[in-house]
Amino acid sequence: MMLFGACAVNAKVVNVEFKFTPFTGDTKEDHVDSVPGKAKVFINNILIAERDIDKQELPVLFDEREVSPSVWVPVASVGSAVRKGKNSIRIEFEPSQPTPYHAQLSWASVSDQTTETTEGGSGKSTNQIGEGKDEKNATGKIMFEREFAADFAEDKPWHHYPAVTSVSEEDKQALARLLKDRADAFKPKFNGLYQLLEGKPGINLAQARKAKCLDKAYAAGVRMDPPSPADLEFVTTGNPEVVIKRKDAPPLFQPDKAAFGRIKGDEMQMCAGILLSIVYPPQLIVVHKPDGLWEAVD
Repeated sequence: MMLFGACAVNAKVVNVEFKFTPFTGDTKEDHVDSVPGKAKVFINNILIAERDIDKQELPVLFDEREVSPSVWVPVASVGSAVRKGKNSIRIEFEPSQPTPYHAQLSWASVSDQTTETTEGGSGKSTNQIGEGKDEKNATGKIMFEREFAADFAEDKPWHHYPAVTSVSEEDKQALARLLKDRADAFKPKFNGLYQLLEGKPGINLAQARKAKCLDKAYAAGVRMDPPSPADLEFVTTGNPEVVIKRKDAPPLFQPDKAAFGRIKGDEMQMCAGILLSIVYPPQLIVVHKPDGLWEAVD
């Protein structure tokens, strides 16, 4: 126990993982059934993911009787919504039809060290520490909320801006112009769009320029028209971030799907789709800079 404790103390946390499943059945059995519905994941009050859950048979794993997850959130992959230090996660789930069910949220910190233990003649090796689990019973909508630390997260200057508590009419006009400027970046020679892609993980800009997939998308008739200001909703989060979304018809930018089909070649369609999805996400997160200007953040 002393050796195990020393390993845990010296380990550096590199990720925190959350797993969520709504289900019917008994975890004493080998399988349970997931409950159909929609799950929403919020990090620091920002919606980062929505997931439709279908009914399917799920295995119950290990001695801990952990249900295979319907939703898995490795927070190191979330992006700059995660702060260095204290954070919160909230998972909301609403079943397609009201029915009695169980819901399980489990969590664990992932360390940069592996711990080995021996019990009953068998060994176990893991890089997880701080494991925990919460379970609830429900018939309708349910919510789990938990705080976690993320010292591995990148500290962004705007994390320390004052919280935005309201969005004035002047702010809304400025943000509508920001959206129009972003839409206007999608035009030959695409220099503004490539600038927005600079530094995005997993994107090789030199290769993307050489492939000219954005040129081919534009030639096929793809356009990224900004939404009407009247269709916009501005959501404050209690933090510096403000979320811009459509009121009733997400995503924020709605290109003509038929035009994408006119791009020749699956690879070209995929290349253009990936680049445009990064620059034109379903919702845009913005912050109010000290100089009074608004800026989009990833």
